This record gives sequence, structure tokens and C-alpha cells, in this order.
Amino acid sequence: MKLCAELASRLSISLASARRKVELVAAKDGVKDVNARKLIAERLLNQEIERNKSKDVSASSQLDELLEALAEEENFMVED
Repeated sequence: MKLCAELASRLSISLASARRKVELVAAKDGVKDVNARKLIAERLLNQEIERNKSKDVSASSQLDELLEALAEEENFMVED
């Protein structure tokens, strides 16, 4: 559970989505036991950490990137 929470935090997704991601990899690999799923979650977490290190991405710069408006969306307004 803790590994999935950390993975969710790193990927900026919900805990349920992180669990689903681990379950999909486990199903693809044909794994059914809990210890193997923990190893898969740990592997996915380590891959994400390495990816962020190689990109040298901080959480604040990632958030800034996500909040940037695209040119075609700048003047978009939702009507009630």
C-alpha cells in the first residue's frame, strides 16, 4: 500500500490508478502473489525516480508545466 501511495504521488495520479497500474503489469507478467506485486510496485517506483532524475524535473516545475494554458485554450470560458 505504501509503495502504491508513493508511486501515485510521483506520477500525480490517484492511489486507485497506481494500484491498477501495478495490477496491469502483474497480470501482463502472469504474477498472482502479493510479494511479487510489491516487487512490481517497487520496480515501477524506481523507474519513475530514475526518469525524474534523468530529466532533472522538480515537483514545482512539473506543476507549472501542467498548469500552463495552451494557446487555443487561453480564452476558453465555461458557461453555466
